[in-house]
Amino acid sequence: MPQAIISPSVLASDFGQLTAECKRMIKGGAEWLHMGIFLHFVPNITMGAPILKCVKKGIPDIFMDCHMMVAEPEKWVDDIADAGGALYCFHIEATKTPLPLIQAIHAKGMRAGVAISPDTPSTAISDEVGTAADMLLVMTVYPGRGGQKFLERCVPKVAELRTRFPEKDIEVDGGVGPSTIETCAHAGSNVIVAGTAIFGSSDPEQVIATLKASVNAAQAKIKASRS
Repeated sequence: MPQAIISPSVLASDFGQLTAECKRMIKGGAEWLHMGIFLHFVPNITMGAPILKCVKKGIPDIFMDCHMMVAEPEKWVDDIADAGGALYCFHIEATKTPLPLIQAIHAKGMRAGVAISPDTPSTAISDEVGTAADMLLVMTVYPGRGGQKFLERCVPKVAELRTRFPEKDIEVDGGVGPSTIETCAHAGSNVIVAGTAIFGSSDPEQVIATLKASVNAAQAKIKASRS
């Protein structure tokens, strides 16, 4: 049964205290930190490898879940690996050669993720690509900025991927919080990205615990249904 993993999105954090914010999330129960990296693929710019390297220096055991919303994701594998990235997730829409890219990511010692945007069907991730990847990401908002409304129409894609890949890490990103977690979890997502819902809460530890409990309950139900 896939493990429940909470990956707070640092785009909702105080960038002036980024390392401290990451430490606060880890102390509160987060397994990963979601680093949204924008360049050309979306109309915005965020952080790059130098920022990740600083965070890694301050928190040597951090798991940086690097969501690469970039054009030509092949260009940035070495930089992100050298900066301490643990997972490199690229968009299927941004490359014509996903399998060689996954191989290059693995060669640098990182896990490989494959993401799809809201208008991309889950079938864009072939069985071959999905099997080679370590994680699959379904965007539940349009990539490029935080604070958007959750798009429930994307949820069936999670269920379709979970049917094909029963033991794979499947992540959702965008508008996820206590009010939408049940929908995501029961569709089969076990890796939860949440930004505003966690960083904007007066009790982020409780939000993380709530999200994790929902995923664990849903995964147990899914497992029981297969027995």
